Amino acid sequence: MAIASRIDHARVRLQRLSGNDQLKLTVLAAAVGAAAAYGAILFRALADLTALILFGAGEEAMAEAARTLPAWQVVLVPCLGGLAIGLACRYLLPGPLPQGVGEVMEAAALHNGRMKLPVGLAAAGLSAFSIGVGGSVGREGPIVHLGGTLAAQLARWLRFGPNYSRTILGCGVAAAIAAAFNAPIAGVFFALEVVIGHYGLGAFAPVVIASLVGTIVTRVHIGDLPAFAVDQHVVASFWEVPAFLLLGVVAAGAAILLMGGIALVQRVHELARLPRWLQPALGGAGVGLIALAFPEVLGVGYQATATALGAMADQGAMLALLVVAKAAATALCLGSRFGGGIFSPSLTVGALVGGVFGGIATSIFPELASSLAVYVLLGMGAVAASTLGAPISTVIIIFEMTTNYGVTFALMGSVAVASLVTNALWGKSYFHWQLAERGLTLDDSREQGILRQRRVADVLRRDVITVPTTTDLDELKRRFRLSHAPIFVVDEAERLKGTISIDDLVDAAFAGDPPDGLTAAELARPSPVVLRARDDLATAFARCRAREEEHVPVVGDGDDERILGEVRFSDLLRAYNQALLEARAIEHGLR
Repeated sequence: MAIASRIDHARVRLQRLSGNDQLKLTVLAAAVGAAAAYGAILFRALADLTALILFGAGEEAMAEAARTLPAWQVVLVPCLGGLAIGLACRYLLPGPLPQGVGEVMEAAALHNGRMKLPVGLAAAGLSAFSIGVGGSVGREGPIVHLGGTLAAQLARWLRFGPNYSRTILGCGVAAAIAAAFNAPIAGVFFALEVVIGHYGLGAFAPVVIASLVGTIVTRVHIGDLPAFAVDQHVVASFWEVPAFLLLGVVAAGAAILLMGGIALVQRVHELARLPRWLQPALGGAGVGLIALAFPEVLGVGYQATATALGAMADQGAMLALLVVAKAAATALCLGSRFGGGIFSPSLTVGALVGGVFGGIATSIFPELASSLAVYVLLGMGAVAASTLGAPISTVIIIFEMTTNYGVTFALMGSVAVASLVTNALWGKSYFHWQLAERGLTLDDSREQGILRQRRVADVLRRDVITVPTTTDLDELKRRFRLSHAPIFVVDEAERLKGTISIDDLVDAAFAGDPPDGLTAAELARPSPVVLRARDDLATAFARCRAREEEHVPVVGDGDDERILGEVRFSDLLRAYNQALLEARAIEHGLR
């Protein structure tokens, strides 16, 4: 009996576990982690293959190979590659370029974690090609987008709701970052900080599992060496802290100039009214010309980063020229709509800026200064954090990429100052700027996402007063005595023709001698805001708040102008407050 009782008890526990959605989500996170990691491996292989065909060397050796190639080839490859990218975007691809972290943030905040698989796969292939032809772009952004796309597709197949879909999307992002940088901790924090937007327990465990699996897959196939081989360095003196903070200000300026350069190139193309399919070719030609003197600008730029890490204090002039060259090449590519991201270029520009700054600092106070590599690491983190808007994740990424703990506290100071300055002068990040260019904002994104799941029809009040257009003044007065709410004027087909408020009626009644035969049609004014039944509550809330309207008429969908009822701003305000409560519950793992 005791054995049978234990078996029954175990069966009950297994049934409970099998019905535990959180457990299912965690198990699924492992599959997402593996898929994102293999996607990252294939992405790198495609970029390497393209570079091998066109430059005779893999992407990481592209700069060295370019030094031995004829000048025409160095210029022509990125130029024709850009032309191919432009034509593919014009005629073949289902979506625009670039596709990266910004689009994943948009999907998480505004589309309930939904992304389109054809767009994701096509964008990943074209971004890998962009790197292979020498584009000065990053691979991490497209890898994040690919990981997010694969995760979103899996969530769609399984018909997950919005909350679980966003969590699974974060799992794909975490695994992608872990695979791209060989940095599992950074993958977790980047997904929670940038994509999911909170550190709630409900999302934490699946994201950790996905990042762990992604790291294992990557290390099995690629290895577990850090991205950059850096000797262990420590800060020489606490008197250097002011210099580290000043480096944060300089790094913020560099990040703003980098992002502003991209915006400037885009603006020049717009003013010149060049066709979009031609823009990448022009950008590629410019990169090729720069590469004749500075081949380090080709590709993701890790060779230039390694150069900065190994530079001596007297090589500041060379590093300064490389900063300008790499920033200009990146602006040309991303501003001309190459595929690829800004992650790697921001690290490279930061490393070079840190090297230049460190060379100056060590020459002024040689007895107090740390090694030049310390300033290079701080510059990497400060510029990247300013560009990405992810200070916590960036600190962890730099640590995991270099396995150098001795400069972490200094890195935190530089990153904090750089982030504050950039946020004050530019905005939250490059990705927020990208979305703002398309008229999108992620402020209150979680609450807005919840509101977008509900429709005006859900809060519709049908007990409204409607009158025909021929209603006279006396009848209107009688109607107002029954209810002090506005009266909606309709025609014979119940189509909305306008609104009469108490103020409109008072003006007519006390006008002295109102004209005989005054009707509702003459008193009615166009309704400042008209909603449709299928409008989401986020849209309704924004429109009603902007016009300060309490009573808003609701009509049918499409061409149907028949009035269905009204929505009151107080109803929308209650819905918004409920969305706030739901968002907090999600963050704390209660939903």
